[in-house]
Amino acid sequence: MNSARVSVGDQVTTELPLVGFVRPPEPRTGESSLPSSSATAVLPYAGSATSGRTRRLRAWMITAPVDVAALLAPLLVTDKYWRGTLFAAGLTVVIFAAGGLYNARRHLSILDELPSLCGRLLSSAAIVSIIAAMRHDSVDYGAGFMRGVALSAALVIVGRAVTRTAVIVARKRRWVESNAIVLGSGPVAVELARLLRRYPRYGLRFVGCVDADDRAANGGLPLLGTFDQLEDLMAMVECEVVIVADPQAPEPRLNEILSRPNCAKADLWVVPRLWGSRALGRLPDHIGAVPVVQIRDTTLSGPRWAVKRASDIVFAALALILLSPVLLLCAIATYLEGGRGIFFRQERIGRHGKPFEVIKFRSMRPANEEESQTNWSIADDQRVGPVGRFMRRTSLDELPQLWNILRGDMTVVGPRPERPYFVERFSAEYADYAMRHRVPVGLTGLAQVSGLRGDTPISDRARFDNYYIENWSLWLDVKVLLRTIAEVFRGGGR
Repeated sequence: MNSARVSVGDQVTTELPLVGFVRPPEPRTGESSLPSSSATAVLPYAGSATSGRTRRLRAWMITAPVDVAALLAPLLVTDKYWRGTLFAAGLTVVIFAAGGLYNARRHLSILDELPSLCGRLLSSAAIVSIIAAMRHDSVDYGAGFMRGVALSAALVIVGRAVTRTAVIVARKRRWVESNAIVLGSGPVAVELARLLRRYPRYGLRFVGCVDADDRAANGGLPLLGTFDQLEDLMAMVECEVVIVADPQAPEPRLNEILSRPNCAKADLWVVPRLWGSRALGRLPDHIGAVPVVQIRDTTLSGPRWAVKRASDIVFAALALILLSPVLLLCAIATYLEGGRGIFFRQERIGRHGKPFEVIKFRSMRPANEEESQTNWSIADDQRVGPVGRFMRRTSLDELPQLWNILRGDMTVVGPRPERPYFVERFSAEYADYAMRHRVPVGLTGLAQVSGLRGDTPISDRARFDNYYIENWSLWLDVKVLLRTIAEVFRGGGR
C-alpha cells in the first residue's frame, strides 16, 4: 500500500496511508480489541512537546484577562470614576460571556467578531451612561466618564486583535493544539482529516476516525476503532475534541455514546447535515469552509453546574424558611387523616443512576412495600384521602424534597425522580430515557409543567427532560418555576 511520510512541528516523522482503509489488526481470542502500542506508531497521537504543556489552556484564559485589563485602563488616567469603571468592566464581561465571545473557535478572525464585539460594547456603554446620568446631574462628570468608557472600548478591540493574532501564530507553530477524533469515515470526514493535517491554524491534530464496524472502505483514513470503543480510545490518544462528520449510526445510539461521562468531557463539534445552515445570532465557524457548530450543553458540569448548585442551595434554604408555616399545616393535616408516619420515604434513582431516599408527605398507604415500588400511581386512586388528594393536586406533598435539595440528592428543576423498577423498565423500552440521568433529578421539571404528569407517554417525558438538560440556563429554571407556581394555583397536579 502506498504511503506518504509526514513531519509535523518537532514531532517524529510518521507514516500515513494514502490508499485503502486502514483497520487495526483483528484481535486474537482473549486479546483486547483496541489497537496495540505498535499500531499507534503510525498515528500522530502525541503532538509537540509544547502542546502537551499548553493542553489545559482554554480560549477565555487568554481573552478574558486582556479584556479586563483594557476595560480597567481608564483607572491609570484618573481614579475619579473608579466605581463606574469597575461596574462597566464587570457588566461588559458578563455581556461578552452571554454573547459567546469567550467560547472556543476553530476559525479565528477579529473581523468575524468585530460586529458582535462592537454591538455588545455599545450595549454596555448605553446601560452605563444611563445609570451615570441618573446618579449625577453634572454634564462634565458624565462626559468625563464616557470618555473613559470610549477609551476602554477601543482598547478592547485592539486587545482582541492582538490575542487573536497570537493564538493563530501559536497554532501554526503547533505550540497550542488538541488531539481530535472524527466520527465518520465518509467524504466529509476525509475532507476534514485533510484540512486538519494541512492547516494547523485550526488548533487541532487529527489522530484518526471512529465509525461503525460495517463501514465500507473510503479515503484511506486511519480507523481507530468502533463506537463501542470510543471512551477507551479517547483515553488512549488523549483526545480532547470530537468532531461528528458523517458517521454511519442511528442518532439515538450516537447520542447515547456521546453522553457517556468520559465522552462528555471532550469538546464536541458537529458538521451540520445541511451545509451552510447555522443558528441565527451565533457567530459562524468553519474548518476550511466546512461549517462546524460547537455543541456545548450535552450535560451540566463545570462552572454551569456550580452556578446551578449555588442557586439550588439559596432557593431551598429560603423556601424552607418562608414555607415553614405551610409545611407545619401539611404535617398536621396528614397526621389527622392518616395517623402517625406523616413522611413517606422511598428509594429513587438520581444522577448517574445512583439511588437515594426521596422524602414526601404521605398522601396514600400502599398495601405493602412491593406494591409501593412497582405500582404506577394513577389519578383518582381510591386509597388517597381528601387531604392527600388536595396535596397531590397542589403538589404540596413534594415540599419535603427541599431537604433532598439541600443534601445534594436533588435539584430544584430537573427530570422528576423515578423508582428503580421503572427506571430499569423504561431504559430498556425507550432509548433516550437513561440519558435523563445526566443531571440530578428535580423537585419540578420542564416535562411536568408541560402537562406530562401521571399517565402520559414516557417517551414524551424523556424528550422534554433531555431538551431541558441540553438547553439549560438560569432563565429556563426561572421559567419552569413560574409555570410550576401557576400549576399549583390551578391545582393542575395529579
